[in-house]
Amino acid sequence: MNERQEILRRRLEALGFDEVRFASLQPRPAGGLRAWLAAGYQADMGWMERTAEKRLDPQRVLPGAVSVIALGVNYWSERRPEGQGRAAPVWARYALHRDYHDTFKPALVAAGKAIEESLGAADSDYRYYADTGPVLERGWAARAGLGFIGKNAMLISRQHGNWLLLGAILTRLPLEADPPPGQKHGDDVGVYCGKCTRCLGACPTQAFPAPGVVDSRRCISYQTIENRGHIPEELRPGIGLRVFGCDVCLDVCPWNRFAREGRRTLLAAREEITRLSLRDLLELTPDRFRQAFKGTPIFRGKLAGLLRNACVAAGNSGDTGLLGPLQALAQHESEIVREHARWAIGRLQGVAEAGGGA
Repeated sequence: MNERQEILRRRLEALGFDEVRFASLQPRPAGGLRAWLAAGYQADMGWMERTAEKRLDPQRVLPGAVSVIALGVNYWSERRPEGQGRAAPVWARYALHRDYHDTFKPALVAAGKAIEESLGAADSDYRYYADTGPVLERGWAARAGLGFIGKNAMLISRQHGNWLLLGAILTRLPLEADPPPGQKHGDDVGVYCGKCTRCLGACPTQAFPAPGVVDSRRCISYQTIENRGHIPEELRPGIGLRVFGCDVCLDVCPWNRFAREGRRTLLAAREEITRLSLRDLLELTPDRFRQAFKGTPIFRGKLAGLLRNACVAAGNSGDTGLLGPLQALAQHESEIVREHARWAIGRLQGVAEAGGGA
């Protein structure tokens, strides 16, 4: 490997990136983005369709780009992403930190400076992204050898399991590609999954029409984060107590046995969030919401979205002690919150009539 690239790799690792690998932008990763869009699996994420051609062709993002630097940050933690008690809300692991878009930004700026100093690049010779631009970070990460695309459609690392946050730097510099980690192509779906289908069977809402393909319309992460409208009633029972995102298809993966807690240099834990009960969430005011969640990914979902999700979780909790705050939310200014609160009340009243509940 080129000595200057190895110096750059060490500098990027020192910035907090747990994985740094280089790859050529040719050939492009195999993938079915067009077929995925044609099937409507993007739901109402219109930006996926509007930026599809850029995602498929890095030249439309950075003319003259020939290489990519794939970056990964390990966010695995032994601590569970839910609080105490039988009806504690459940959060996606990544959400229990300051928003990684914000914490990555200074490191990516510093990475750009390192590229200029180590490789003699100009600031116009590269562009960096962390889930904020029209770049297929997952595909390029697989091509660079950070991992492979699993049947759960996630990047799975043989060192970190399912728990890498990804970034990508496109550059016009002709970098020497890292050798592939094995004989198989890392961007072939399920290449190291073998016969395992745990992720497909574990999905509570059956969001996988095929291995490696997610139907966002049925995905709990989409419904509780990206969807700003009504959650389909047929999916609500499967959401369980999840109030922001879903890690089920990640949690069950056998590759996680290799996961170890990382340096967390670019992560700032917000574990106090797990101390909030469902009642706390149902009783959030704008001020309390801001105090509890500002600076986290949850804050971007807005108060009404979290109240909606908390109503669904409350309806699934079996805890009739939550009827009071739900009845208050049935008068909320947001029609979406009101409807989900009424649904939850109906569920819990059925529990009460059956003689259950808290």
